[in-house]
Amino acid sequence: MNFQVPQFIEVEDKIFGPLTFKQFVYLAGGAGAVFMVYNFLPFFLSVWIIIPLAALTFALAFYKVNSRPFVNVLESAFHYVLTAKLYLWKRRPKTAVATEIKLGEQAAVPIPKLSGSKLRDLAWSLDIKENLR
Repeated sequence: MNFQVPQFIEVEDKIFGPLTFKQFVYLAGGAGAVFMVYNFLPFFLSVWIIIPLAALTFALAFYKVNSRPFVNVLESAFHYVLTAKLYLWKRRPKTAVATEIKLGEQAAVPIPKLSGSKLRDLAWSLDIKENLR
């Protein structure tokens, strides 16, 4: 028995011309809100509300952040702002203790125990060996 496997399931169907249903709803709702603000407020005041409202409408309909819809970003932002946060701070003592190696009759050279970058450690050890000769 052969079964057909659905493909392109992440691509939404274009229902209203080049727009998906969600995009159409966002644009229709934004256009309705802009129309209401324009009719009920004076022009000089309505311009200051219409511009951000139109920008939000177009962002909801078309803008994607890291290939995710803008509505998900807004939802995450509201969730972050409205939920309680727990800030913890634990002071940790420094663990990188310098050890000393005696090299014959020469002065002791402090060697760090471990640093963040192995490349930096290698460059440091090459510089020390070069200076001792």
